[in-house]
Amino acid sequence: MKDILNHFTWFFDGAILFYVILIIASYLLLAYYSAKALIEYLRVSKFINPHELMASPLSPSVSLIAPAYNEANTIVENVRSLLAIQYPHLEVIVVNDGSKDETLQLLIDAYALVPSNELVHYQIKAKEIKTIYKSTKPVYENLRVIDKANGGKADALNCGLNVASSEYIACIDVDCVLAQDAIIKMIQPFLSGSSPCIATGGVIRIANSCIIEDGRLIDVILPDNFLARFQVLEYIRAFLMGRMGWSKADGLLLISGAFGIFNKEIAIKAGGYDHNTVGEDMELIVRMRRYMIERNQKYRVEFIPDPLCWTEAPSTYKVLGRQRNRWMRGTIETLLQHKVMFFNPKYKVLGMLSYPYWLFFEWLAPIIEIVGLLYFLILLLLGQPNYIFSLSLFALVYAFAMFMSTLAILFDELTFHQYKRKRDIFKLLLVALIEPFIHHPMVVRWGIQGNIDFLKGKKSWGDMTRTGFTKKEKK
Repeated sequence: MKDILNHFTWFFDGAILFYVILIIASYLLLAYYSAKALIEYLRVSKFINPHELMASPLSPSVSLIAPAYNEANTIVENVRSLLAIQYPHLEVIVVNDGSKDETLQLLIDAYALVPSNELVHYQIKAKEIKTIYKSTKPVYENLRVIDKANGGKADALNCGLNVASSEYIACIDVDCVLAQDAIIKMIQPFLSGSSPCIATGGVIRIANSCIIEDGRLIDVILPDNFLARFQVLEYIRAFLMGRMGWSKADGLLLISGAFGIFNKEIAIKAGGYDHNTVGEDMELIVRMRRYMIERNQKYRVEFIPDPLCWTEAPSTYKVLGRQRNRWMRGTIETLLQHKVMFFNPKYKVLGMLSYPYWLFFEWLAPIIEIVGLLYFLILLLLGQPNYIFSLSLFALVYAFAMFMSTLAILFDELTFHQYKRKRDIFKLLLVALIEPFIHHPMVVRWGIQGNIDFLKGKKSWGDMTRTGFTKKEKK
């Protein structure tokens, strides 16, 4: 019996070590690709004059779609931010998805909205629209507000697709604040390159504690809330060292639902947003990419590393837990729906690298971590723990986590330098030190709960309470 236990322990230790080495190797490779992409982007952007695009009558039209559900705390300020975006041919479409609070009335009052009589061509299945509002004020002539029955975010976005008149669609969470030149920078990949661009994504940053005035970001400040600080570090790692690297390798599977631009024609031909998943942003990109590959059409999906979109992050563990639970369920749904891609060479980088990565290191990671912890506890009870191996593995993982977090902060400082105060950088480094002990265990817990809720068939989003942005005090 002891020999069997020893053999099992040897095998399990080896499997865990192999898994950790694979994760480290993949992260280092992504960091390498990200560094190359960032250097290339900064070099090329020096020769691009955004004012030429602003002045050109030939610049493509863009429809900005922002679903809203119970956003009364921030809706007026957020829509003001969208209307302040600098772009010559832009329409802003706010979709009120059956809000139960004063979201719609606040919009009507703030922007002098009245019902219009326009007809809608339902190219994609979506719940029927009750009313489309337009403003009586010429300054808001590019604003339309759709009022519809609640159907979820995917349904709201599809309603926006049906109403939009532009050739490109920008989808954004209504609680976000965009940089004024965000559309100008995000539309550029569609206007260049040897193959057509079907989608672009941008960096999402945390706006908690930042100063927002008249819909514009005035001052970038590291959040006072410690939970929001953890998310700042997560977002820097995920966008600058994750998605930037996958974009360079042509393997990007996700453009954040918080902000992305899509070719409207391809999005509609691919079927629009899926009503049956809570991860509609990821699922649409995967389906659009499959659509192009299966028809042997050349295409690109690009990523812009500029911090163009700022969002209010959850400031309580309860709300953040709902968000991460939903992200996990959305990941599982998307991977299962497109399982034909798994190690399928037909889908190239997507099938051979991106899909396996998301399966083993995103979906299964919290499960494997919990299994490893239970395995150690069982050995402890049996009096057979391998302390040297366990402590060495923990030291390796912790040191690598610190290295990657520090590298991500360095990437941000050497490129876009968002946090001007030195004390903010030191605070971020402190967050990196304690994150593995405080925040990461909660992320694993939410991932496990997401798996459990998926097996139970849970489909709800859960309430995402907002507190609103900080305004600059007038002296």
